[in-house]
Amino acid sequence: MEFFETVEKRRSIRRFTEEVIPESVIEKALEAAVLAPNSSNTQTWDFYWVRTPDKKKKIAEYCFNQSAARTASELIVVVANPKKWKRSNQRLINFVKEVKAPKQVVMYYEKLIPFTYSWGPLQIFVPFKWIMTFVIGLFRPITRRPNSKRDIQEVAIKSAALAAENFVLAMTAQGYSTCMMEGHDEWRIGCLLKLPCHARVVMVIGMGKEAERGTWGPRYRIPTSEVVHKI
Repeated sequence: MEFFETVEKRRSIRRFTEEVIPESVIEKALEAAVLAPNSSNTQTWDFYWVRTPDKKKKIAEYCFNQSAARTASELIVVVANPKKWKRSNQRLINFVKEVKAPKQVVMYYEKLIPFTYSWGPLQIFVPFKWIMTFVIGLFRPITRRPNSKRDIQEVAIKSAALAAENFVLAMTAQGYSTCMMEGHDEWRIGCLLKLPCHARVVMVIGMGKEAERGTWGPRYRIPTSEVVHKI
């Protein structure tokens, strides 16, 4: 399927048939998901493919039994975990050294990433990071966030959302429908998946073949001219 056709075809489908999705289709979409752009290539995302029937039933319940969750052939929970920078950091350091990246790139992963993505016990580092950023920002342009745990979570959430978009487009390109659900009980899903307290459930993605009345009407968007600003 051609790219713009895929973008046009993708819709949030609310009802699915009972047709089983081949595992290879979902695996291919997950491979596409992890190719998404993300903050500093830290890859602070996790994808929980919920296969166990009782857990699927629970996830649907925690999505308020909306039909997109209840009728989905498969469910993926997209999670942002800001502390997962530690999972990739040493590998990235080894990689950039191996490919003989510029010294600044090596220093970026050895020094700047640990500083940027750490907030310390009781967020003790946050005031010092804020003051340093404020002072330097008086004299030159500077990235002013992230500083706090909340800021860093936000960065991880943006990266995970980009990966989720890759995933649903890849499913669409393979002839399947999806629904990205933000309506869920994040705390209960976190408990079910045994997530750490700093991890965030970004969305639950239901997928399958579109059933009759999968949508209640045509797509609507406000005029592009109202949201695109040429300055």
